Amino acid sequence: MRRFLAVLPLALLVACSPSTPPPDQKPPQPKATAQSTPDNAELGSPQWYEWVDDRLHITDDGHGPDRGSAEWNEAVQRKLGQEAPQTQPGSPQWQQAVDSLLRTRPAIE
Repeated sequence: MRRFLAVLPLALLVACSPSTPPPDQKPPQPKATAQSTPDNAELGSPQWYEWVDDRLHITDDGHGPDRGSAEWNEAVQRKLGQEAPQTQPGSPQWQQAVDSLLRTRPAIE
């Protein structure tokens, strides 16, 4: 009986200790990678509009409003919902606010 009581804490310790993952397993990567974020894209450039469009899924395989148009800007506002900038859609201030917001939140899937 004494031996059983001495082994019980050891068995509990072994059962509750975390196991190490296999060495070939890699940690998951975040969805927003440096490749998907245009670090040097000028606000309002075609590259920047494409990045915003990809993040928010405004157009669907070429169907939808033209990037940068008033209709496209309103679609961005709708996708952002309550987080949408309160400045005039399409203005440089609006573009800066959209850019900052999209860089700090996960992409919509």
